[in-house]
Amino acid sequence: MTNTEPLLAVEGLTKLFGSFAACDGIDLEIGHGEIHALLGENGAGKSTLVKMLFGILAPSSGRVCWKGKPEDIVSPAAARRLGIGMVFQHFSLFEALTVAENIALALDENVSIDEISQKAAELSKAYGLPLDPAAHVADLSVGERQRIEIVRALLQNPKLIILDEPTSVLTPQEADKLFETLFKLKAEGRSVLYISHRLEEVQRICDRATVLRHGKVTGACDPRGETPATLARMMVGGEVATVMRDDGVAAGDVQLEVRNLTLRPRTPFAMELKNLSLSVRAGEVLAIAGVAGNGQGELFDALSGEYTTEDNDAVRIRGRAVGRTGINGRRLLGAGFVPEERNGHGAVSALSLSDNLLLARNRSDARSFLSGGILKLIRHEAVKGATQRICEAMDVRKSGVDPAAGSLSGGNLQKFIVGRELDRQPAVLIVNQPTWGVDAGAASRIRQALINLARAGSAVLVISQDLDEIFEVATTVAAISEGRLSQSYPAATMTREKIGLLMGGMHGLETANAH
Repeated sequence: MTNTEPLLAVEGLTKLFGSFAACDGIDLEIGHGEIHALLGENGAGKSTLVKMLFGILAPSSGRVCWKGKPEDIVSPAAARRLGIGMVFQHFSLFEALTVAENIALALDENVSIDEISQKAAELSKAYGLPLDPAAHVADLSVGERQRIEIVRALLQNPKLIILDEPTSVLTPQEADKLFETLFKLKAEGRSVLYISHRLEEVQRICDRATVLRHGKVTGACDPRGETPATLARMMVGGEVATVMRDDGVAAGDVQLEVRNLTLRPRTPFAMELKNLSLSVRAGEVLAIAGVAGNGQGELFDALSGEYTTEDNDAVRIRGRAVGRTGINGRRLLGAGFVPEERNGHGAVSALSLSDNLLLARNRSDARSFLSGGILKLIRHEAVKGATQRICEAMDVRKSGVDPAAGSLSGGNLQKFIVGRELDRQPAVLIVNQPTWGVDAGAASRIRQALINLARAGSAVLVISQDLDEIFEVATTVAAISEGRLSQSYPAATMTREKIGLLMGGMHGLETANAH
């Protein structure tokens, strides 16, 4: 055997869920020492494919060949024995345990903690992934947590590492460090299967790309010879709408104001909010940048009323103090909210889209869906009509007229949840990670909708880890780090480097400018 033979070859791989083909006859080859991108819209079949490669799902038909030999990958342990490692988008770490203890839980053989600590320290140094094996995960940044996942994958000595959206929680500086590690792995002859919606990254680091659409391979290319726009066209099968922003819109009155907000942590691993202040005017999009785990979730909870504050004046909506007012009371003042977590927080997976719409309406909003006197009856046709209106406005692709929320792909469910709030035309909209894990077409539609809402006179606050998104939608930018918020700056004055420094805790623009 020579290295001209692919490391991994997928031949006609198919996965059926009932009559639905999530993957339909996929052919794919990954060479030795190659960084190979896997691209596609939400619901294209990427996650299903890599779950089959890592032994989480069994294929319905087709085969996987490893170094030219057909293999039946029946479990993650079997995948690791072959030489396949995987780093998932959502980390599986126990915060109360140390780095070494978390690594031990993922190993298939019994190894002492001392030996694991020594090997982890050696690997982390060799690959430029600094880690303290004795540190508790709860005390680590998100970037450091990702290093744990990569180091414990490397401890298995893999020939192929699958990375799922690896930079979605990193600052630009941390992403650059990760790329250095990937190039080192490539130089050693190891291969990487790289899944990302950030097409500039794919263009920068990947040798080849395979594109999936509707469960089928629809194209392959050398991304270094493409542009983000041409890669996006390959993914969606057509042009992706350009986000259009009108920077000439004059800001109006303050619609959302936070005054010296301090919030004690609700759990041992939550982030304390420390004396935060901000204001958002009508016609303005304030984007708050930050690496995950620096207080974004806690800030959203405080602004939405999920967690109330002792100081009623700490949060004001349209001039009214609402610090001690819950979600429904804030909705009645014209506020809308889109949480980060789609399933279970933004929507009830088992319920239909129309039922989810009804659940999110407050007393005044729901009147058009009710009839009768004292005993109110739900006008189901009105609810379903509104659901269809939202789906058409946001291009929500679904199976059936009114399917369960959990049956939608992540991107389509996100479009529905955002559309559900936009349908109310809120005076204030607060969105946490609006396009998390969403493909280029869906992201473009959501971002344009946020801009259009502000253009119509609403105040929009976007909490996001995606710097591309921030530059596309924001008129004003701030950054959150360790529960503290920087001052706000006009988006036109910011660069990726400056925002990255603010995300790292350097909260003076003079400091950022000095770099």
